[in-house]
Amino acid sequence: MKSKKTIIPLSLCVIMALGTQLFAETIKLDDITVSENRGGVLLSDGITENTDSYTTKSMNTATKLELSPRETPQTSLVFTRQKLDDQNITSYQDLLAKTPGVTLNKWDERVYPTARGFSIDYNLYDGMPTYSIADYGANDTDLIIYDRVEIVKGANGLMTGAGNPALGLNYIRKHANSKVFTGNIDLSAGSWDNYGSSVDISTPLTTDGKIRARFVAKHQDKKSYMDNYEKQTDVFYGVVDMDLTDTTYLSLGASYENIQRDGIRWGGMPAFYSDGTRATFDRKKTISDDWTYWNNKTKAYFVDFKQYVYNNISLNLAYSNRTMDSKTALAYYWGTVNKSTLMAETGGGLYNYESEAKEKENNLNIYASIPFELGKLDHEIITGFGYNKYDFKKNNFEGTGYISASSLNFNNINITNPNLSPNTPTLELPSKTTQKGYYLAGKFSLMEDLKLITGLRVSSWEYQANNGNGNRNFDNEITPYAGLVYDIDDNHSIYTSYTSIFKPTNRKDISNKYLDPAEGKSYEAGIKGEYFDGDLNTYLSIFRIEQTGFRDTGIPIPNNLSNAYERIDGVVSKGFELGASGNITDNFSLDFGLANFEAKNPDGSKYNTDSSRTTANLWAKYTINDYRFGAGLNYKSKQYIKSNMFNTNITQDSFITADLMAGYKVTKNLDLQLNINNLFDKKYYEGIGDNSMVYGDPINFTAGMKYSF
Repeated sequence: MKSKKTIIPLSLCVIMALGTQLFAETIKLDDITVSENRGGVLLSDGITENTDSYTTKSMNTATKLELSPRETPQTSLVFTRQKLDDQNITSYQDLLAKTPGVTLNKWDERVYPTARGFSIDYNLYDGMPTYSIADYGANDTDLIIYDRVEIVKGANGLMTGAGNPALGLNYIRKHANSKVFTGNIDLSAGSWDNYGSSVDISTPLTTDGKIRARFVAKHQDKKSYMDNYEKQTDVFYGVVDMDLTDTTYLSLGASYENIQRDGIRWGGMPAFYSDGTRATFDRKKTISDDWTYWNNKTKAYFVDFKQYVYNNISLNLAYSNRTMDSKTALAYYWGTVNKSTLMAETGGGLYNYESEAKEKENNLNIYASIPFELGKLDHEIITGFGYNKYDFKKNNFEGTGYISASSLNFNNINITNPNLSPNTPTLELPSKTTQKGYYLAGKFSLMEDLKLITGLRVSSWEYQANNGNGNRNFDNEITPYAGLVYDIDDNHSIYTSYTSIFKPTNRKDISNKYLDPAEGKSYEAGIKGEYFDGDLNTYLSIFRIEQTGFRDTGIPIPNNLSNAYERIDGVVSKGFELGASGNITDNFSLDFGLANFEAKNPDGSKYNTDSSRTTANLWAKYTINDYRFGAGLNYKSKQYIKSNMFNTNITQDSFITADLMAGYKVTKNLDLQLNINNLFDKKYYEGIGDNSMVYGDPINFTAGMKYSF
């Protein structure tokens, strides 16, 4: 870990921030104000910073139309900045664990999450989709640079093109929306030598505040309950927002995230002893050594431009670029363990591996927003073009292949460093995946109380490998979207929606050929509530998804590390979700979600049994003067998979974990907070498999101190 080198510049940032604060107090700056225009494409009424809210008044993830949660004809929820801070949710994986309906399916540093029985395989950043979120990068994105995360359940093909009908997470960046100098400094300490510091500063760059800047930096060093494991995270983010004229807005930004992990696992612990009984190990034990590592660097920059032309008609341009570099040195064990000696059983294999990978992604989105009035009713049309190019530059590697692991002692795991050199290029790389799409969406007020939300996307998708193996393309794929929202009264609306699904797959059959894309349909209906002028939102929905499924055969593809899959047409997932988020009183905030589904193959058997059928998350916070207290419960029902070694299932039974929070506002500038996760130290698995048994975190705490100025 190289903490000293990175903590010094961050400390200088903190010192400069304090110095500037003293100067600001000397010249007696006015109270903080927010730019009236909020200077940029993305700075809508959905901003959640400094609102103390658990919900939002506006979101555009589903259709790019600015809709309230009540007007959105799909199950939708939002993790506001206040909700993230109260629950100490700091990363992508933390977020997934607290999202109703999501099963994490953790393998090591990687997660393969599911919702409604299907994979969550893309994210959106400021509304633009990205598809490189899990495998090679194992990126656990830090959330410090985001104002909120919007979530839309079900298919989201109108905005993303290819995608699964699980859910979409849309990360909305923070912006420089203060006309005066302001900011905060955070210090934290927690279990397993977890130490963090961050600074977040906003300042005007011109006297009238029409050009503003914001800078965010974070450094974190942590160890773990796991042997050998250490992790260091550094994040830097800067953005400049400009009101060029009263009708022209420009935003420029860049970010850098560096995650370094040592003593890393690749896969998990074995599920079985050699006699076929379930193996149990201490949570701290992993199959790794101090020479293993998994490092990631992500660099990104973006441009957002908005021009109003007439009567609130706007032209919008957004561009983003991300470059991801990863390096690994890993060891994976396949086999069972002798119950008496705790030695790796004869026939078990150890695979050592090192790699260097580089990925690059470009996103472009151009669209026009055209609001208008017709028949004394308000309407809006969005029309635009989206482009995404994912360029897998390289994945150079070297591996030992499976070698005998008979000397591996699970009492004292010690793996010799093979000192490999990752210089063999993966045969199909470089490769490029390009998506293009033209879309049209509209909100039409058929009556005062009845709105039609509808749209259409025409997409193309192309994959090109360097050696031509697996090249394929699909043109003129049509994704329709239609939803009706009817206001029953001032507080309640009923809705129904429909969209189709198209998703090419990277899964292959036994002959190493790519399988045909998944196709399907998604239906949803429900009732939503909006109370206290939008401060509290509720929902109850039912859904049905008809989609192509893919099943792991458990049979390895010859000369390939992956298993063969088979395509299953006619998978059906149906279920319901209900929830409530927001402020019930000025002192009481609530966030609750429950999701249940049943997914079946055409023959009636269960589909994707590694997904919990019922999940629920509850969090409540109560404030008394300068004190606040929060408590939460997280429930996951049983999940299981079929073992490839024995004729049995590997099962994680249903479980509940509990969280607590206590905070105290010492002064108007200084705030203290304590979070405790897994209060009763529940022992459970976040990932299951023959050689991928991964425990969830034991009881842990974080104590934080925030100084605002």
